[in-house]
Amino acid sequence: MAASLGAHEVMELHEVLTATVDGINQFQLYSPHIRDQQLRSILNNQIKFMTEEYNNMVQTINQRGKGESIPYRSVKNVSPSYGLQNPQPQAPNVSMNEMDDRDVASGMLGCHKASALVKTIASLECADPHLRRMLQQGAVNCSEQAYEVWNYMNQKQYYQVPTMKDMTTQTMVSGFTSANMGQIS
Repeated sequence: MAASLGAHEVMELHEVLTATVDGINQFQLYSPHIRDQQLRSILNNQIKFMTEEYNNMVQTINQRGKGESIPYRSVKNVSPSYGLQNPQPQAPNVSMNEMDDRDVASGMLGCHKASALVKTIASLECADPHLRRMLQQGAVNCSEQAYEVWNYMNQKQYYQVPTMKDMTTQTMVSGFTSANMGQIS
């Protein structure tokens, strides 16, 4: 398949695969710093899924296959907590021995955000419709994995969601109205 790919596709696929390898390696580095079993389970499940997704993409590219990217099983029954409840100040760790569950989860979240962007950009440069769909699904998978990590962080109050006064929120969201499409010529 490599000979039938455009230059942009090859360069973007290289970026996606490199970012995926880096993400898997980064997650493995986090493992010794995890204390919470829920976070350990999330990390292990995500490493397994990321590895399967990576292998599927490599096989598809190298063997002219039409392997399908499987969707990540997203978090069910999420009930986000809104508002700030005494957020703790953050500062860089002095030593890697200070890494804790919040640091690990935050690193995982950042990795998924970056990977979703890389895969989205790659899909926009992809001429092959099959690879394009695979990259799009990969971006959605990163988004789902990020949300799983975000939900864990929100439950533990590591990632709190600030809110605005009701009047401010209402004023901002009610500042838009439906477009009248009948007027277009």
